Amino acid sequence: MSLVASAFEASKIVPDVIPTAPTATIGLKYPSGVEAAQGNELAPTKVKDQPTVTYEADAGSYYTLVFTDPDNYDGPEPVYREWHHWLVGNIPGNNVAAGEVLSGYIGSGPPEGTGIHRYVYILYKQPGKLEFDELRLTNKSIDGRAAFSTKKFAEKYNLGAPVAGNFYRAQFDDYVPLLYKSLGV
Repeated sequence: MSLVASAFEASKIVPDVIPTAPTATIGLKYPSGVEAAQGNELAPTKVKDQPTVTYEADAGSYYTLVFTDPDNYDGPEPVYREWHHWLVGNIPGNNVAAGEVLSGYIGSGPPEGTGIHRYVYILYKQPGKLEFDELRLTNKSIDGRAAFSTKKFAEKYNLGAPVAGNFYRAQFDDYVPLLYKSLGV
């Protein structure tokens, strides 16, 4: 079992977010200099800006990148648990900047008192170029981000099993109220 797969299973990303673990790693380096490393803890202050994303890709294929927090809600109804932070589809090869942004990047913002959250990046190889009917969101919009399901999103677009992934953990810090203010929350 790969390092990614064992980390995803040990952290219960499988089955909380996806049914099958990816086998390859997504490289995630933030402008602050920190890097995600299969569950390391990173402060929201350090991940507030969109990272550089790297992964092995087939040049002639398209990919979808999902960035989600499955620990957004700890109530009895799991449907509310996931909150997506970034969605990019139709990425040609590994050129994320050339992909179709469905939801602009929003950094980690775990509410005070909610403990540590998992922030998960999942990459899918698309069956071809897709027509996404998702509401397009800027990085200032929280509409439609709550009650997200990576699993249902992948099923809707026939994305199959994820090919790569990475994640980190984060808990509240003094940047979070600033993030909420910028989002109008």
